[in-house]
Amino acid sequence: MEKFKKIAKIVAIVAAIVAAIVGVYIAVTKLIEKKNAKDADNRENYVSCATFDGDFISETVA
Repeated sequence: MEKFKKIAKIVAIVAAIVAAIVGVYIAVTKLIEKKNAKDADNRENYVSCATFDGDFISETVA
């Protein structure tokens, strides 16, 4: 019976360590996904103002 208790404690400790690692992994991946989603929105809504027309006069030029 004592041997079973020792094995159960070891299994519980290993399970706790694995759960902590998985929790950190999930938290980090969610943060990375959120950051990537924020950056993707900026690139998706980007409109290039470049023009190759030599006669184009910008309205911002005074």
